[in-house]
Amino acid sequence: MPKALLLENIHPFAAQSLRNHGFEVETRKGALGEDELIDALEGVDLLGIRSKTSVTRKVIDACPNLTAVGCFCIGTNQVDLDYAGKHGLAVFNAPYSNTRSVVELVICDIICLLRRIPAHTHHMKQGVWDKSAAGSHEVRGKTLGIIGYGNIGSQLSVLAEALGMRVVFYDTEEKLAMGNAHRCDTLNELLEQSDAVSIHVDGRKENTGFFGEEQFQHMKQDAIFINLSRGFVADLDSLKRHLDSGHISGAAVDVFPVEPKKVGDPFSTPLADEDNMILTPHIGGSTLEAQEAIGHFVSQRLEDYWEKGSTMLSVNLPQITLTSLPGTARIAHLHANLPGVLAKVNRVLGEENINIAAQALGTEGELGYVVTDVSQTPSAAALDALRHIEGTIRMRVIR
Repeated sequence: MPKALLLENIHPFAAQSLRNHGFEVETRKGALGEDELIDALEGVDLLGIRSKTSVTRKVIDACPNLTAVGCFCIGTNQVDLDYAGKHGLAVFNAPYSNTRSVVELVICDIICLLRRIPAHTHHMKQGVWDKSAAGSHEVRGKTLGIIGYGNIGSQLSVLAEALGMRVVFYDTEEKLAMGNAHRCDTLNELLEQSDAVSIHVDGRKENTGFFGEEQFQHMKQDAIFINLSRGFVADLDSLKRHLDSGHISGAAVDVFPVEPKKVGDPFSTPLADEDNMILTPHIGGSTLEAQEAIGHFVSQRLEDYWEKGSTMLSVNLPQITLTSLPGTARIAHLHANLPGVLAKVNRVLGEENINIAAQALGTEGELGYVVTDVSQTPSAAALDALRHIEGTIRMRVIR
């Protein structure tokens, strides 16, 4: 029986779905460090993680039988994607399932900060009745600057406009503006006109320290700052200086450079003493609806890859969408993208007079992936020959 290991409180739907597809499933609440993960992966075929567990080169080298990793979240920077692909390890994520949850929290943060709700709440808890409109504003008519106009940024754009906000955005790639949103040519152009700035960039290494002292200096007086993207994107020391100086009137931070591994672990930040500050423990996508949707989406990708060889929406392998073909055996062959591999695969099969019922090939960068449906399972000698074709990374027989 194949085995799956699910870490970090992945929604129970995922475990049940995998069990329904014949997997023995082990679940653990917290994340695992590198050595702990290697020990836990003995005999495991599929791994499910969220954002706190890292699948490093050491882990990949130590676990050659691991077939696929499901990231039950948006980000995949916790996995060495290139190295995983070159070692036959497929990686899947959930790029859309928690988009709405993140967007709703951003909208909530904007309203609360512009109305100074955190500050008023703090005063009330201290026994101070501070009924004043000073520094409180409606969102209607204010300008929201969105940095990163992908799935989350574009949906945020639509909801913000529905609240009466003017929306400007900046992205390094060409993006279609939603509604009346205006694209800025430079980041500084966005910062200098935005009453609220919200970051939604991805987890690529190039974005480390993306938003620092220079960017905070270009923000409008009394603007608010929101980061629900990645903890390493923004310089929190610079943010604190601009909050303390009164330049920035409030901020919401959901992600941090260093975060605890599991629920209940201690956490501290110098931002905790700021007056108009919202601090949340990386819960942007953590709603029951989003987590269930993610559990469904990623577990289905893992099941399709295991049972059919389908790499649809894989983030590191050539993508091939496959359906079942009854009455055949399926050979999934991942290889270096070298000339002639497909011909060699067919030659091995032809030498055994095996009829090919269907075949699909996909290539991307340095990788090639060919899936062949055949009328009968090849002999052990033929399978061995397929495994020893030059450039072969991984070969699986799916019956």
